[in-house]
Amino acid sequence: MAGRRVVVFPTSVELGPVLAHLVTSRAEQAVNSRGRFTLGLSGGSLVTMLAKELLAVPGLDCSKWVVGFCDERVVPFDNPDSTYGLYKSHLFSKINIPDDAILAIDFSLGVSECAEDYSGKLRKAFPDDDIPVFDLLLLGMGPDGHTCSLFPEHPLLEESQKIVAPISDSPKPPPERVTMTFPVVNAARCATFVSTGGSKAPVLKEVLEGREGPPFPAARVHPTNGELLWLIDEPAAAALTMKVERLGSGAKL
Repeated sequence: MAGRRVVVFPTSVELGPVLAHLVTSRAEQAVNSRGRFTLGLSGGSLVTMLAKELLAVPGLDCSKWVVGFCDERVVPFDNPDSTYGLYKSHLFSKINIPDDAILAIDFSLGVSECAEDYSGKLRKAFPDDDIPVFDLLLLGMGPDGHTCSLFPEHPLLEESQKIVAPISDSPKPPPERVTMTFPVVNAARCATFVSTGGSKAPVLKEVLEGREGPPFPAARVHPTNGELLWLIDEPAAAALTMKVERLGSGAKL
């Protein structure tokens, strides 16, 4: 597949600093060429990894960043399930990103209204794009092959009109969420998966090397005009037979 790189690190310890360098280097490029850097974040273990590594970057300047969320749970921000809440406490409160540059949901709304409201915020933030084009999306993958809140065999996999969709029957709790759809994910200039741990190995093999039957949601991420990166550790890569790149600490993408 053109434009896909699969990069394997010994452990997540070596992966983390390389991810931080990817973010900051793409930020610098975007600010220099377009005046701002647009970043889409996912939750899970990515929160603590990003916070640790970005806060270790000397002179980190986030004043021209605009941050959105690939998906979000419709819960109050002080709920431990809130991705925004976790990033707020671990990262946003410690960097110089403007509050109005963080595109957060309105959790007081019903799930459908919440998705419409968030869609409106994205459109306002990307007034020149029919579909928002993020400079970098950081994605995760569940052991079932889902990404964002796009789950296997769910009707939202075929959504082509909405840029943000509600989901009220998530197979993974909490059930009510809003999620970017594939048109937005695949419009990104760069989509980067971060996948670590041996529990991901079986599904990662099927996502990257193919499977019988419908592809997993994570396998449907193919940026139309952008890059696709997979940053994984050796335990997650254990079942792969394909050719991959292997990098250690201090590497740069």
